[in-house]
Amino acid sequence: MEEIINKIAQDKLDFKIGLQQLLPYNFDELFVTLNNYIINSIPNKTDYNTEAYQNALATIPLKPAYTPIVILKTYPTKIALSKLPLLPKSENIKTITALLWIFKITDTERRNTECKNGCGHFWHEIY
Repeated sequence: MEEIINKIAQDKLDFKIGLQQLLPYNFDELFVTLNNYIINSIPNKTDYNTEAYQNALATIPLKPAYTPIVILKTYPTKIALSKLPLLPKSENIKTITALLWIFKITDTERRNTECKNGCGHFWHEIY
């Protein structure tokens, strides 16, 4: 699962194809993993209003009226992330899609800034 997520984030696996590969995984496990990845991909852990995070929210490839998107845009990040797993199961795919997209954008920004001259993140070395 982690390899698929990181390949998507690094554009080594098409987003839609990778998403389809992730959907059979347990929602709760996938949610926790993506939640942790997002939090770790934001350089200043107290500032979720980074340009990359806001760009990710604005470009999620889902209709802006979908419940997970509304929650992510309406509430502070930590509160939004705590509300998402409480949604009905019918929202799981939308939630995972949104979180995967956010991680893809925020991790790309991280690789292009704080990790551009190399880093110790083994997951940034996926081939």
